[in-house]
Amino acid sequence: MSTRDSWRNSWGSGYGGGGLSFGGTSAWGAGGGDTIFRVLSRTSERQSKRRSGIISGFSEDGIYEEDDISVYSERDIPLPPISKAEDWALMPDVKNYAERGEKDHLKAKKLGITWKNLTVKGLGSDAAFNENVASQFNLPRNIKEGRQPPPLNTIIDDSHGCVKPGEMLLVLGRPGSGCTSLLKMLANRRNGYAQVEGDIHFGSMTAKEAGQYRGQIVMNTEEELFFPTLTVGQTMDFATRMKVPYHKFSDQHRDKDFQQEYRDFLLKAMGITHTSATKIGNEYVRGVSGGERKRVSIIETLATRGSVFCWDNSTRGLDASTALQYTKAIRAMTDVVGLSTVVSLYQAGNGIYDLFDKVLVLDEGKQIFYGPREQARPFMEELGFICGDGANVADFLTGVTVPTERSVRPGFETSFPRTATEIRDDYSRSNIKVIMGKEYNYPQTDEAKDNTKEFKEAVAWDKDKSLPKQSPLTVSFPKQVKACVVRQYQIVWGDKPTFIIKQVATLVQALVVGSLFYKSSTDSSGLFSKSGALFFSLLYQALMALSEVTDSFAGRPVLAKHKAFAFFHPAAFCIAQIAADIPVLLFQVSQFSLVLYFMVSLRLSASAFFIFWVTLLAIAMCITAVMRAIGAVFSTFDGATKLSGFWFSALVTYTGYFIPKNRMHPWFVWIYWIDPLSYGFEILLANEVHGQTIPCVNSNLVPNGPGYTDSAFQSCAGVPGAIQGATTVTGDQYLQAFSYKHSHLWRNFGIIWAWWAFFVIVTIVATSNWKEMAGKSGFLVIPRENAKKNTQLLQNDEESQVKEKPASRGQLAPLDSSTSSMDEKTIENQLISNTSVFTWKNLTYTVKTPSGDRVLLDNVQGWVKPGMLGALMGSSGAGKTTLLDVLAQRKTEGTITGSVLVDGRPTTVSFQRSAGYCEQLDIHEPLATVREALEFSALLRQCGSVSKEEKLKYVDTIINLLEMQDIEHTLVGRTGAGLSVEQRKRLTIGVELVAKPSILIFLDEPTSGLDGQAAFNTLRFLRKLAAVGQAVLVTIHQPSALLFKEFDTLLLLARGGKTVYFGDIGVEASTLKDYFARNGAPCPPGVNPAEHMIDVVSGSASQGKDWNQVWLESPEHKEVSVEVDRINKEAAGKPPGTLDDGREFATPLWEQIKLVTHRMNVALFRNTDYINNKFALHVGSALFNGFTFWKIGSSVQELQLKLFTIFNFIFVAPGVINQLQPLFIDRRDIYEFREKKSKMYSWVAFVTGLIVSEFPYLCICAVLYFAPWYYTVGFTTDSDKAGATFFVMLFYEFIYTGIGQFVAAYAPNAVFASLVNPALITVLVSFCGVLVPYSQLQEFWRYWMYYLNPFNYLVSSILAFTVFDNVVQCDDHEFAVFNTPNSQTCAEYLGPYLAGLGARTNLVNPEATSGCRVCQYRYGSDYLSTLNIDDYDVGWRDAGIVVIFAISSYVMVYLFMKLRTKATKTAE
Repeated sequence: MSTRDSWRNSWGSGYGGGGLSFGGTSAWGAGGGDTIFRVLSRTSERQSKRRSGIISGFSEDGIYEEDDISVYSERDIPLPPISKAEDWALMPDVKNYAERGEKDHLKAKKLGITWKNLTVKGLGSDAAFNENVASQFNLPRNIKEGRQPPPLNTIIDDSHGCVKPGEMLLVLGRPGSGCTSLLKMLANRRNGYAQVEGDIHFGSMTAKEAGQYRGQIVMNTEEELFFPTLTVGQTMDFATRMKVPYHKFSDQHRDKDFQQEYRDFLLKAMGITHTSATKIGNEYVRGVSGGERKRVSIIETLATRGSVFCWDNSTRGLDASTALQYTKAIRAMTDVVGLSTVVSLYQAGNGIYDLFDKVLVLDEGKQIFYGPREQARPFMEELGFICGDGANVADFLTGVTVPTERSVRPGFETSFPRTATEIRDDYSRSNIKVIMGKEYNYPQTDEAKDNTKEFKEAVAWDKDKSLPKQSPLTVSFPKQVKACVVRQYQIVWGDKPTFIIKQVATLVQALVVGSLFYKSSTDSSGLFSKSGALFFSLLYQALMALSEVTDSFAGRPVLAKHKAFAFFHPAAFCIAQIAADIPVLLFQVSQFSLVLYFMVSLRLSASAFFIFWVTLLAIAMCITAVMRAIGAVFSTFDGATKLSGFWFSALVTYTGYFIPKNRMHPWFVWIYWIDPLSYGFEILLANEVHGQTIPCVNSNLVPNGPGYTDSAFQSCAGVPGAIQGATTVTGDQYLQAFSYKHSHLWRNFGIIWAWWAFFVIVTIVATSNWKEMAGKSGFLVIPRENAKKNTQLLQNDEESQVKEKPASRGQLAPLDSSTSSMDEKTIENQLISNTSVFTWKNLTYTVKTPSGDRVLLDNVQGWVKPGMLGALMGSSGAGKTTLLDVLAQRKTEGTITGSVLVDGRPTTVSFQRSAGYCEQLDIHEPLATVREALEFSALLRQCGSVSKEEKLKYVDTIINLLEMQDIEHTLVGRTGAGLSVEQRKRLTIGVELVAKPSILIFLDEPTSGLDGQAAFNTLRFLRKLAAVGQAVLVTIHQPSALLFKEFDTLLLLARGGKTVYFGDIGVEASTLKDYFARNGAPCPPGVNPAEHMIDVVSGSASQGKDWNQVWLESPEHKEVSVEVDRINKEAAGKPPGTLDDGREFATPLWEQIKLVTHRMNVALFRNTDYINNKFALHVGSALFNGFTFWKIGSSVQELQLKLFTIFNFIFVAPGVINQLQPLFIDRRDIYEFREKKSKMYSWVAFVTGLIVSEFPYLCICAVLYFAPWYYTVGFTTDSDKAGATFFVMLFYEFIYTGIGQFVAAYAPNAVFASLVNPALITVLVSFCGVLVPYSQLQEFWRYWMYYLNPFNYLVSSILAFTVFDNVVQCDDHEFAVFNTPNSQTCAEYLGPYLAGLGARTNLVNPEATSGCRVCQYRYGSDYLSTLNIDDYDVGWRDAGIVVIFAISSYVMVYLFMKLRTKATKTAE
């Protein structure tokens, strides 16, 4: 009987259930008897073997030995469980929960993962082409490339391993080595990979069988995906509510008790209880700090109560102390609960590294080591590599294949393995591989089978009984819906500005439209305006629903994550959205209806109002569901906006208002039958006119006026449904003319709800099939026009696979290495040195919050001198980035007091461009190449006196310095398709360096997201800059001991921006250690001083002291104060080190405009998605409009169709604007976050570049709409009229683009802009004289809004050019037919009428004595006179005004951008 078995038997009965339980249940479902004693056995074995020099089955010389430990008796057992995280603050809580779980004998949820021969391939090579607007049409090449199968890229090559319950595996590798893909495989996430070969077992289950347990096999990805307007508490409430077990602890009965205790434990575990009421936020919504957001991401993953956890670089953005606490928390839970934990880290300090059981090292997808942690370093050292004292072992393990990073032991220079393949071969021959291989049969063992059986029973025991057996979810469907509904309301309430904007816009719109159709008459003159009011009521609800497409994509990543966590069924989320819609839409529709209905004087009866109100509510619900379904069905935002734009246009056109059903062409009439708006319009119209008798008046009564009062000799004209010879028309006759019936009212109401149900089901089905991001490995993107400059990236040279790799493709090599591509003296000569000294004293920064003023920096002081590399450190939320922002003058809000001086003098106007600032977020134009980005910065920011040739030569220097020669012609791109995190970081540094900063360089977190080597190389590079005389100040989160050595001085901050230390660090941090030792916090030997300092300030080593007070009372503080004054006094007495030219920008405005416009032109030329969408929307809309109004004739009703086809052209704008604004705002964010603050160029140049770059494509768009539409609808082919029409259409392209851009210029974000668009467009559409003719407009609007409306001039000018000369030929039913009194001829009877009010009518049978036939109009000009177009020349006048409006819309872009541009704050 083995040791482990004896322990299991002795503890199995007595310690029957431990698992992490909350309020009486096992949080991971169950128990820990087996777990705990497995932990006991493993850790005790390890302790005893450590004493005897045997660790994990290996003797000191690496030879494997079998267990020979005698079987323990029961009396040996009562030792407490030994865990490497025994000192974790919450370990007693975890043990306490485990003991509470024991009583109920709950089964354990332990699985373990085993994988063998795992090979993963993705689509795509190392580099791909980015087509441009012209190259995409190269058909021969496209066909040739399309025939070649896409290349497969091996991401993971033959990996193997085993992580048993209670074990932790550390996966190490540089960015791009396949760590994330391996973790995805081990978390059973295979979507997006082209090929997965090999076996993966979870317990004894295959990957397929484990699919139904996705909520138990979970992965925490690098991205933090949250609803930003929710608070931390709300987010965790939801996560924990979704995982409350059905069978709770015996002493606990309410779900709420479990959920709250579990939530509070998790918040406490990561030390973020204080953030519970704070919004999570994102880059646009202010919320918790980046480190706190990462911790929320960690505990949300823990809330799943899973069995297998994969953590992908989860310490990114955490300070060293917090990262260690996180790892201890995972270690404690793994030990006590029996989890299987796999963690990948890029920067793992030795404190973190030592907490793991096993290590797996990947290099370019090859597994070069897998075994016990204790054996990893000795294995590599035996191969001839040296791990320096105090070096991070994790960094050492990943650096052995990089010539510039490895150190080779003397005597091994010729024999050490040089490539990943050679190291893997050595590993394959080692004892370690043989021994580890013995674990790979774990899935076939009784232990694994028993564990898996218990796991399945425990999951079933946790699961609500109402759920299907195969369901991966935990709580019942009603509880899922309830939780989702609560969350949906919280999201709406959290984003109150958007909610308020929607409701205020609705009220304003109702008032505007109500006044537009104010008190419509009950006779024939009111029929058209009432129809317009009813149509508009439907149109507005549809316009408001358009923003659902944008919202659908905003929340999608969060929902995909929650689906992977098995929190809820997508149907629950969809139902919750509907439940949240109901009160919002009830309020929206009610206020709209109450205002509009009574202002327009629609039918005044309770039943008619109720039908109107309930129909609008049904339509609002239905169109919202339509737009949501479109958002859910498409995987890309571009695809969804394209369809929603087309679909919206089709729904509006085929409502039955623009073109009656009986006039619709058979090829498109099917749209009418599937259009919910058409059913709504029939209901509203039938509800309004049914049972009414409508008298014909004014131009609808022929003849009328003085002397024509006998209705027997009059007839209605131009009123649909009117019987010839009658002077009134009944409501039902009017309905019949449109093929409507009042009896269809409730049938149509049912059909609307049927459509609603259909689209809800489509949404649920589509949402259920949402996939996570594809598993395509990162690749570089080459602009097609740069193909010849990038041949080295495109060659697939097999031989290169076995050559030694440089620091990595495009990766930074240490500058002092022998392989450096430039002579160091050359670099030193070309780099600019600095002689200015920079100081700050008593710096305080205060911001206003809802709860009052909050101090973020509190009397901070310090300095940076030339040649000095200063570190700025502190815990998460201590104000490090805030201090950099204040020093670099990047803040636009709040109050700054204190002094910031350069050479003892206040900062000058040129300070912001003279200081380099590398922000934490690497914000760049994604469609520029690396070289273009560097040249752009150099040309704009270097002094104007420097020649262009010198500036570009300096760019070459920096490219060589940063080792970016092989990626200089590739696009920056976006994450996954473009530069890697590390390459982006270097580009950010490069963009600042090429500007030749003359004062100092600030860097915010330059090593965040990099692996250890890249971080070290970045620091070595900064050290080099300091060596040539630059002053450098850096914030840094998790420096290793090796990194920390590179710094000269340290400014250490505590929470609230309070100083804890400022001064020299000393050799081996001696000065710093001495300061803390004197104050009672000595640094233990072998501990990284940087980690110790953070621990002292904010962690377990703080001893409850106020370290800020300790600093203020120290002699060092007094010395610093005196030294700052001395430096300032001395510097002020000398000439300034940096000469100020007095200019805000380095280059003149005209030069800025040329460079910025060129960059925007190139970016748009490469942005094929955007341009193709623009083109497709125009061609599609034009063909749809043209074939809908195919070959319009010349009857009276067809004159109106000509008006509507022109009116329809207006609606090409909303779709293009919705697509244009996110692009504008993206560009604006790049400008505002980085380029504006570094005074690269003026906002005038920015706006000009954006406007001018659109011009060529707008001209093409005008052609693409004009050609398929103009001739299809049958307009005149006269070239002068066709040319005039095209001229106006071209300038309309400029008008709506200007409108879209000026809304975007001031809008805080794209969602806000998408809410403003409907309000703006509907107002312009309302007053252009189409929905309500000029003569019927209320006087209040007629004399200003009508004339200030560009759409009015657009429609009237095109109408004048296309309709003015048309000869009108009435259809039979359009004639007014009546008899004459006293056998008069028609000409005699109608003489006075034709000379007066009827001067524009056409009597076709003047000699007849009965059956006079009068057509309303003779020519198109007669019809146009009713629309305030009295002369053909009006067309040209209005065309000129359209040009003026195009210019003024662009002036508005400048105006709004100016209003948005705030001055940055300086110290007062």
